[in-house]
Amino acid sequence: MLSQKQLFLLNTAQTSNFPRLLEIEKAEGNYLYDPQGKPYLDLVSGFAVSNIGHRHPKVIDAIQQQLQKYLHVTVYGEFVQSPQVNFAKKLSEVLPQNLSSVYFTNSGAEATEGALKLAKRYTNRSEIIAFTGAYHGSTHGALSVMGNEHYKQAYRPLLPDIKFIQLNTLPDLAKITNKTAAVILEAVQGEAGIRVPDLAYIQALRKQCDDTGTLLIFDEIQTGFGRTGKLFAFEHYGIVPDVLLIAKGMGGGMPIGAFVSSADIMGVLKDNPILGHITTFGGHPVSCAAGLASLNVILDDGLTHNVAQFEKLFKSKLQHPKIKETRGLGLMIAIQLSDFAEVEAVSKKCLDDGLIIDWFLHCDSALRVAPPLSITEEEINFACSTILKALSSL
Repeated sequence: MLSQKQLFLLNTAQTSNFPRLLEIEKAEGNYLYDPQGKPYLDLVSGFAVSNIGHRHPKVIDAIQQQLQKYLHVTVYGEFVQSPQVNFAKKLSEVLPQNLSSVYFTNSGAEATEGALKLAKRYTNRSEIIAFTGAYHGSTHGALSVMGNEHYKQAYRPLLPDIKFIQLNTLPDLAKITNKTAAVILEAVQGEAGIRVPDLAYIQALRKQCDDTGTLLIFDEIQTGFGRTGKLFAFEHYGIVPDVLLIAKGMGGGMPIGAFVSSADIMGVLKDNPILGHITTFGGHPVSCAAGLASLNVILDDGLTHNVAQFEKLFKSKLQHPKIKETRGLGLMIAIQLSDFAEVEAVSKKCLDDGLIIDWFLHCDSALRVAPPLSITEEEINFACSTILKALSSL
């Protein structure tokens, strides 16, 4: 009989020639467990998904309650479904007034797609400006605004009228004109290796968008729901975007995303043409129930309160001759090494010692640190000592 790993390689489509092949039997709190019961501290959170840890009891309870009522009933936007209504209401309460209209999707990439369509439809312009090093998903529209040609060249032609500028480069803002429909920007560039925008730059960007009638799309797919120490990272910059993209940490482990804007902007999807954006499973009732429970856990348990302190703890402990730099915002940190060979070796040694760590799509010379917000000081000490041990063994 073939093993699970053999079947995985035989029947599951692969995304690389070297998958980790860590078999997961269960997950609980901040840990994953293999079939032999070995625990692995999750320092990646399923790539910024498990912000409140795995299988939080309140999320499980919300899922079970919804399972007793209904699953999918119709395409998004037709029937009144209380999980969608209640989650959208709660989101509108914690967001600024102009971010009150929520369009639920299945993922972050789908949120990107919807936002790009929304910007074109609302402004009647076609030009989109994105950033070098950006990552917004892997579907065709999202790929078009990805700032890495290596991952795009095999899939061209992509969307036309896409321009790229450099983060934190003020002169580039002049490229935003009255021909630009939208600027799309990650609140913190994730796959570029955790690149944090300058406060003055973001405020100048906001002004340039206002002056040219350009929509500012803030991608908080990775940064949202407490990851940076604020509920949403745009709060660090003293601005409010026109369109907000959220996903990943939104669902407590369930698949969900959304693009959020004002009722005025979002209203253009209702006519000319009618049904201007459609999704079958977007806003799935179980995912929305889980999302509301997860958001309440973040708020009620004050999970953002220790994030800045934990950031400092990580950075203070991650001192080693092989570490060139530690950079980041909140629990979104990059450990810069020399090259991918070092990153891969450290990752493998950490996995052997019960720690899951990874790297970045556009910056494979750095290690990714993005643990659940529920991580403890003791677990941070274990994580850092494990990383330092792995570095010292190189």
